[in-house]
Amino acid sequence: MQEKRLIKFFENFIDKKNLFKNRNSLQTNFFPEQILHREEQINQIANIIAPLLKNQKPSNLFLYGKTGTGKTLTIKYITKQIQELSEQKKLPIKIIYMNCKLKKIAETEYRLVAQLAREFGKAIPTTGFPTEEIYNLFFEAVDKEQKQILLVLDEIDQLVQKTGNEILYNLTRMNSELKNSQVSIIGISNDLIFVDSLDPRVKSSLSEEEIVFPPYNAMQIQDILKQRAKEAFIEDSIEQGVIEKCAAYAARDHGDARRAIELLRVAGEIAERESSTNVNLKHLDIAEGKIENDRITEILLTQPKQYHAVLYSIFKTSEKRPESAIFTGEIYDFYQKICEQNQLRPLTQRRISDILAEFDLLGLIHAKIISKGRYGRTREINLNTSALNESMKQLVINQLTNSL
Repeated sequence: MQEKRLIKFFENFIDKKNLFKNRNSLQTNFFPEQILHREEQINQIANIIAPLLKNQKPSNLFLYGKTGTGKTLTIKYITKQIQELSEQKKLPIKIIYMNCKLKKIAETEYRLVAQLAREFGKAIPTTGFPTEEIYNLFFEAVDKEQKQILLVLDEIDQLVQKTGNEILYNLTRMNSELKNSQVSIIGISNDLIFVDSLDPRVKSSLSEEEIVFPPYNAMQIQDILKQRAKEAFIEDSIEQGVIEKCAAYAARDHGDARRAIELLRVAGEIAERESSTNVNLKHLDIAEGKIENDRITEILLTQPKQYHAVLYSIFKTSEKRPESAIFTGEIYDFYQKICEQNQLRPLTQRRISDILAEFDLLGLIHAKIISKGRYGRTREINLNTSALNESMKQLVINQLTNSL
């Protein structure tokens, strides 16, 4: 019986009218024919790395800007053009793209360098070799290529957080050990002050040229959404006002075009599941709530266990006084008990204050610094109930309980 119902559902789905004609155009890995509102950055990058085409080493380049401002899309678009031209004209150019956020690739210095060596045909095991030997194998493989190598390190700040400065120092200095090839580096980061935290030796080598990607404004995001929607949906399937409201949501969240595109896709999927003939504002509002909940859950689950302990302490402390604010000291007292129960080494109260500040930036809490005169300063904490409604709060508490 169940099998028949399922078959009937799938048959109905096949016959159902589609809202999408090309769903892939709303995915993050889609490449539009034209990159909108990034002409200035495209021209700057093209001018900087064009010497590759004359077998000359360009300057190292650092790109930064908030999430969803087109950094990765732009650099992939430009390097794709260079790669195709170099293949046509048989130019000695090799371009390697690495996402440093991926654990299997960049969790450790060994893994990243081993992966780089594999790009040049070296069979490197996942563990077992001394790191210095991996570097030597990589350098030898690069020099044997006799090419201009362009190494794109996306989310480069994640790499440094995991491995430290040393790997960047070695990569930026490797040309001194090469005779037949040269390596240029493009670093990409969402962290606007990441470069300032680098070792001065690395900073001067890595950021020879810097380009900032500013957030998109609401009108620019509208243009991007219209471009993608035309590709993604059948004609006249988006109700008037949906694109504009979707762009307004994204502009409110620091001009994140990626989030706007995701929001439109999810709204379309919700409409299609409801067998609606178009995507309307109701679908968009449902999608906004779903994505926001998913975003908060993802943020919380990707934080270290100490962060879970602090947030759990905030929840439990606030339950005692739901109508009033709580303070750093109260949270820290509860946090110490949690650490003792779960055999965690407690962080200092100053470090807990830093974590509270991070939660404030993420929009999970409202933290206000208040003075207590000669007793110093503390933070007055309130949960952000618009971000963490009761059902979300309970879900998070359950997940935190399981992780501790």
